Amino acid sequence: MSAGSPALSVLDLVPVRSDQATGDAVAASIALARTADQLGYRRYWLAEHHNMPAVAATNPPVLIGLVAGATSTIRVGSGGVMLPNHAPLVVAEQFALLEAAFPGRIDLGIGRAPGSDPVTSYALRHGAGGVSDEAVTRFPEYVDNVLAMMEPDGVGLQVQGRTYPLRATPSARSVPQIWLLGSSDYSARLAAEKGMPYVFAHHFSGSGTADALALYRQGFRPSPELAEPRTFLTVNAVVAETEEEAARLALPQLQAMLALRTGQELRPQRLVEESEKVELPPAHLDLVEQMAARWVIGAPDRARARIEELAATYQVDEVMVHPVAGAWTGTEPGSSPAREETLRLLAGL
Repeated sequence: MSAGSPALSVLDLVPVRSDQATGDAVAASIALARTADQLGYRRYWLAEHHNMPAVAATNPPVLIGLVAGATSTIRVGSGGVMLPNHAPLVVAEQFALLEAAFPGRIDLGIGRAPGSDPVTSYALRHGAGGVSDEAVTRFPEYVDNVLAMMEPDGVGLQVQGRTYPLRATPSARSVPQIWLLGSSDYSARLAAEKGMPYVFAHHFSGSGTADALALYRQGFRPSPELAEPRTFLTVNAVVAETEEEAARLALPQLQAMLALRTGQELRPQRLVEESEKVELPPAHLDLVEQMAARWVIGAPDRARARIEELAATYQVDEVMVHPVAGAWTGTEPGSSPAREETLRLLAGL
């Protein structure tokens, strides 16, 4: 990237292809994280999704530990932990421990969405004794609890007239950087009210980004942790040596997103050659073209220019790339070379 270009980061859902087992997908993501680390990317975030055949990112804290242990300087975090699925103390304990093991390198991105279908959400929340609607309603309170419990002093819990100290870890020296994530106005307003960093899911929704960021910036109240608004942009990207190759490599993820948006059966991500044999109904072609138009798909110079254009449009100094390039038949299952190539080409290497 040129001087003055935005910093680059990575979002990873740990995709599972039709030629991979879960272990292969995890190995490919660890290799991708090492590549990002070596190229000087700023941060590497891992998502939380459940019961999806094409996504192995079911447990961000476990993946963060694996990735942080396999890298040296890049910040590693969640993009994000879906807080209503978990007890706040458990999340605080997990990330306090990660921060203790990798001080100054851990981010905790928190979201309110389920990250799954309604049945799986029920199993996650009710199976642990929680109530789904209550967990969502009390989301602001849960965010406050996580923030407080990770501080060295913890919080005081009132029980039968006595105050019990509650700490996420016995002897914290630092705390993770905590972000609110969202795809609606709700999280933008909440992050502004609490003086927290905020990220809008531009890579997923593709619309409403400007309005959400404007709400966040206009309503921001400085906090002890953050004096002014802080945000960045997320974008799906496929970069290859030629425009034609990039377009072919984008097909598997475009078809996977089409299936998600149109209620079709979800399955492991197809290989490129498998995707090219799929004949989409005419009614779906426009939707695929609309999605592709919002992504960064192309040769290096054009892709880097598009990244810089998006950063200028949304007034951000960091862009988090979700590398969604597919794989060719015969690719080593524990690798994702086209995803790694996307990162290299965007970095100008």
